[in-house]
Amino acid sequence: MPGITRRPTTTRSNEKPGSSCSWRRRGCGARSATTIRRDASASTESPARTSTAQSRTTTSTPTCSRRRTCARPPTPSRAIRDTPPQSEGFTDHQVWDFEHTAPEQYPLLLHFPYFDLYRKQVVKQADLVLALHWRGDAFTDEEKARDFEYYEALTVRDSSLSACTQAIIAAEVGHLELAYDYFAEAAFMDLRDLEHNTRDGVHIASLAGTWIAAVAGFGGMRDHDGELTFAPRLPPRLERLAFRLVFRGRRLKVDVTKQGATYTLLDGEPLRVGHHGGTITISRDAPATEPIPPGFDRPAPSQPPGREPIRRPREG
Repeated sequence: MPGITRRPTTTRSNEKPGSSCSWRRRGCGARSATTIRRDASASTESPARTSTAQSRTTTSTPTCSRRRTCARPPTPSRAIRDTPPQSEGFTDHQVWDFEHTAPEQYPLLLHFPYFDLYRKQVVKQADLVLALHWRGDAFTDEEKARDFEYYEALTVRDSSLSACTQAIIAAEVGHLELAYDYFAEAAFMDLRDLEHNTRDGVHIASLAGTWIAAVAGFGGMRDHDGELTFAPRLPPRLERLAFRLVFRGRRLKVDVTKQGATYTLLDGEPLRVGHHGGTITISRDAPATEPIPPGFDRPAPSQPPGREPIRRPREG
């Protein structure tokens, strides 16, 4: 596990169950996103690293006899035409009636037929958002921020395979407090039995997702096109993040504080890595320390009513 130094906080409790992430999943899960299809067609990467997971799709939206699922609440505050659908026609569907869905009706798949679920804009777990991580090179920074906000308002996290992916992209687009909340959900999935089913076995993907959320989220690690890059930035309540990894036969240590990140090559030939858009070369006798640039200032996105993540105690 990465070494994390946590700032002492006061305790306030306002917690609700959350979930975690399937970090082993290689596919981006957004087959119909135009940007990804264009990029993937010219890419030399294997199909497993571009787009392998496709959600079920529909070509029409029949009228539903169930008033609960057919009401049309206001759509998320984004221009639908600018948002890539996670599956064909997804953004043409009605939005699920979250306001009239009772807390005891989650998970939705246990209380509503798939016929209703798959023809509404509602997301069980992060899918298109997973594409923003694994194929982040196919999206601009503005597209990532916009698409994350759009799908955040539709994702109910009925699976333990979601929170860590949401943590990663939340951290990347500047929502560090939200990322910290999702990171904590992944970490405490079994320790606090958030899904009330740990007696049946641990959520091993959630445990692994905690590491991924720390390293790819707060550490900002990516390896697009075989290039190892970092864009570290810590949430207010973490003072330090340290982790090690092996990349192409080199052992690398990364130590992040609020002020900067130090890259130390422990073993192997000199290595070139990216840091917040720049490039540095490190060797065994020449570690490098780089400053952390200021973060983004964006309004916090909303989640479906009643499906907000566990709110960790805030400072003060």
